[in-house]
Amino acid sequence: MAAPKIPVALNPVPGFCVKTRSTNDTVVHATASDVSQATHQVTGTPNLIPVPQGLKVFVNIAWDANVPPTPQASEDAIQNAMKGLDIDESDPNGWFVPLVLSDARQERDKGQCYSSHFRPALVFDAIFNPSIKSRTLRDPDFKSFVIELACQRIEAQTTIVLSRQIGTPNIASKGKPQPRQILVPASLYPAGHPNYSAPTKLIQEIASRPASQLTPTSILKQPQPSTNAVSRVPSWSWKEEDSELLVVIHVPMLTHAVIPHSTLDIESQRILFCAPSLYSLDINLGASDAELTATFSQTDSAMQAVTLKRKRHLDVDNAKAEWRVADKTLILHA
Repeated sequence: MAAPKIPVALNPVPGFCVKTRSTNDTVVHATASDVSQATHQVTGTPNLIPVPQGLKVFVNIAWDANVPPTPQASEDAIQNAMKGLDIDESDPNGWFVPLVLSDARQERDKGQCYSSHFRPALVFDAIFNPSIKSRTLRDPDFKSFVIELACQRIEAQTTIVLSRQIGTPNIASKGKPQPRQILVPASLYPAGHPNYSAPTKLIQEIASRPASQLTPTSILKQPQPSTNAVSRVPSWSWKEEDSELLVVIHVPMLTHAVIPHSTLDIESQRILFCAPSLYSLDINLGASDAELTATFSQTDSAMQAVTLKRKRHLDVDNAKAEWRVADKTLILHA
């Protein structure tokens, strides 16, 4: 089960800026404001920005109180996280630093001039809760940890590989950090916070229908211990109908006996499905294109994952699912 996502408006305040470079040639997804400019640079892909090797990448470390704070933890737990140990944002008892990362955008870099025009640099906003601000400013090791978190998140959400030769320009930010609205798991906020909510069931049971129609059933149950049989990754695809995204998972071996022990979990950028001993599917739309392609390279779903990632976040609050026995498919409406 997962907590519902709630819309939160961010107006980040600049903290400090760091500078690095891309170590590979790639492309990144552009913000809406950059789509028009990117259209002229990459013909046929209006939402991509080219990133040549050596391009300057600026990371604005910014603050906003609407980003969830870090959970309470001992100093030992914090030190373990700084050393790369026991970092798991899905563990409610673990310690981690919530981070909201913007899409890439372009800014002019005064230090680069080619053919009498400025070459754009790439900029990301990495937004944290200001509760860690004072420690970031007074503790050099913790500041390095925060910068590394931002770099790792950029690499996880794009195909950029960043240099770890970090510069610190004497500016609060490269350009102005952009306001945005995001979906945040309500359970990341501490108890008592107005935005807090305990994890709830997201996908409800669909009412029974005549046998001649689709045969939906509850697909969000507590998992049972699995056997030694190996689960396979099912093939899947997606389509859009009347502004609704339909994810179609092909499950020819699914039976009425297995359904009560199967689980389906949906987040804004992730779908997890497990039918014990039969199927195991993890569609992580927050992963890079390369990771998605590698994950589904053995099925026909690699391109489906990349195109779904480009579409939009999944509608968690209104999601529902049904098992179409005759078609041997599981349909997620999101």
